[in-house]
Amino acid sequence: MHHWRRDLVELAALFTAVAVADGVANLIGHGPDGPALLLISALTLAATAGFHTWWARRHVHAPPTGDPGDTGARPSAPAHAAGPSEQAATGVLWRMRTTVRDEPGSLAALCTALATHRVDILSLQTHPLADGTVDEFLLRAPDSVAAAELTRVVAESGGSSTWIERADAHDLVDAPTRILGLATRTALDAAELPLALRQLLGRCTIRSLPVGTGGEPVPAEGVLEDTVLRLRAPGGGVLSVERPHLPFTPTEFARARALVELDSRLGPRIPRSRDVLTLPEGNAITVRRVDTGDLDAARAMHERCSERTLDLRYHGPVRDADRYLNHLLSPRFGRTLAAQTASGRLVALGHLLWDGEETEVALLVEDDWQRRGVGTELLERLVRMATDAGCASVYAVTRSANTGMVAAMRGLGLPLDYQVEEGTLVITARLRPTRSGAPRVSGGEQIRF
Repeated sequence: MHHWRRDLVELAALFTAVAVADGVANLIGHGPDGPALLLISALTLAATAGFHTWWARRHVHAPPTGDPGDTGARPSAPAHAAGPSEQAATGVLWRMRTTVRDEPGSLAALCTALATHRVDILSLQTHPLADGTVDEFLLRAPDSVAAAELTRVVAESGGSSTWIERADAHDLVDAPTRILGLATRTALDAAELPLALRQLLGRCTIRSLPVGTGGEPVPAEGVLEDTVLRLRAPGGGVLSVERPHLPFTPTEFARARALVELDSRLGPRIPRSRDVLTLPEGNAITVRRVDTGDLDAARAMHERCSERTLDLRYHGPVRDADRYLNHLLSPRFGRTLAAQTASGRLVALGHLLWDGEETEVALLVEDDWQRRGVGTELLERLVRMATDAGCASVYAVTRSANTGMVAAMRGLGLPLDYQVEEGTLVITARLRPTRSGAPRVSGGEQIRF
């Protein structure tokens, strides 16, 4: 209809111009005012051409009109076309989990109730149960809609046992992609397993318990008990995961079991990358990850260290120092960096140990290599690892007499807290969150080994 109207107007303008030209030609041929009439004719034709041009441009660039039955505006692009940063920039992101009846229309009623409050559902995961379904949503709500309001809306539409917390842009990654990423990280590095479980299950406490000291044997398929799941630990014993604020679903249990089984099948492993550094004095050293395969080299370094150096590091009898190495070097409990000379001799060890919400860092530098910047280099790398893992802080347990460790912690340029207890100095550094999209860990999570 739009094109027919335009064509009719153009034809009318054309016929009008022809009629005016014919009349002017007759008047010029039979009257004395020929020049004046010729000028009038030219102006008329120019006005007609201008009107035609205006009409054509107005309708070529105008947006298409909707159907007569349309009552609302149509978006120029679908809502899912916006990127994660654009979605996170408008409204508030929430992660919500609720249980609905396993009946047709239950989920539809819940979604309709959310839509009436202008709440967008960005993603949805379903966790089937015996007598219902746990639905996990990623929502984007207007700033004016608080968590209590969302919970009330969900309850009125049939949801129960609702749990909700703030989310951020990291949660916009869809579940299969996120789980595959966690599996890849775990496959590359055994030290990633506890971090991957935290990313998979959220706020939880993870403990590795030897059998007979609180860790009862579990069957190969593991055990799920409401807010606790227990699995066979890859290195032996029992891996216990507790989340008191939110029961585990069978789907989460199956995912955690698959991740732990992957780690067990692959066995101990660490990345084998190496960095060659030149110290200020000109000597070259290699920094690399080490594990229990380097136990003999680490013990040889112990033998070259003085009793005072070992005492400052381990805070106990020097003869017991070797007993700690097997635990410290195991990737099951953290990450260890070593500085190695061109001849292959280890001259320094730096440990990053998972320990609750905070993470412990520890350094041991052979006497002949102290005050050369080796410990500072290892510490800075360990802190970057902790930051990338989403840790909120790191702490070092030492003594006031260990001026080298105190100076290295100060050299990080981070806010420090000091606490002295019975001659032991605890220095805690608060880490700055990374902006590179590194793995995020929600506040309040704990890992204990």
